[in-house]
Amino acid sequence: MNIHPKENAPSMRFPRRQLVIGLGACAALLLLLLTEPLAQDPAYHAFADGRTLMRIDNAINVLSNLAFLLVGGLGIRMLKVRCTLSVTVAGIYRTFFVGLLLVGFGSGWYHLQPDNVSLFWDRLPMAMCFAAFCSLVVADRIGEPAGLKLFAWLMPLALGSVQYWQWFDDLRPYLLIQFAPMLVIPIILCVRAGPGRLWFWLTLFCYGLAKVLECYDQAVFELASGWISGHSLKHLVAAVGALMLVFKLYREGGGAPGILPGAASQ
Repeated sequence: MNIHPKENAPSMRFPRRQLVIGLGACAALLLLLLTEPLAQDPAYHAFADGRTLMRIDNAINVLSNLAFLLVGGLGIRMLKVRCTLSVTVAGIYRTFFVGLLLVGFGSGWYHLQPDNVSLFWDRLPMAMCFAAFCSLVVADRIGEPAGLKLFAWLMPLALGSVQYWQWFDDLRPYLLIQFAPMLVIPIILCVRAGPGRLWFWLTLFCYGLAKVLECYDQAVFELASGWISGHSLKHLVAAVGALMLVFKLYREGGGAPGILPGAASQ
């Protein structure tokens, strides 16, 4: 009588990764069900710095978006000269930097004409960048297949959350898509050690600082004696956070000719 278990018997263990994803999805759904719809506050469009310069309304808030265009263009240029990335990772990076370019245009338009219509075109590429960044972290720390799978379902969810807000004036899905991954990413970075994670930490730090500056828009404006507001600084700090990913590409690629001269010697 053979008392040994069959080698081909199906395992009863549930994959840990699927369990975590399932619990996270259930928690997100429960949060949406237990909270009231969150409409866009009209006061959101009232910024501390409304100065008109060079015939541009809200000029500093508008012009500070040039930082996104600069970093987005630099990132796309870096991808062209750095050929060691896989097609999967390069595609996610490209999505992030294209999204950053679109943020520059969308946010610039929004601050020229602050209302919910222009805000939609500001938030849509931001959601695109959030999804791409989360997927990059997973691809880098866990594995490219996992990063690609996350990208495939998180991107439509992120874009759909902005569309949902426009249709139903409910920000809950958009805020969930924006902030939930930012709580999970630090856990991934702590658990999955290895070279290169410093750049992700720096990006997260800049993102957190940018949100603080956004919340204290008026206070920063007064502290700076009316030179610059918290929201304008938010744009610059967020662009610096995205620049950390350009530096990550540069350093891990051993330097790229014609890009960031002198950085390789640091």
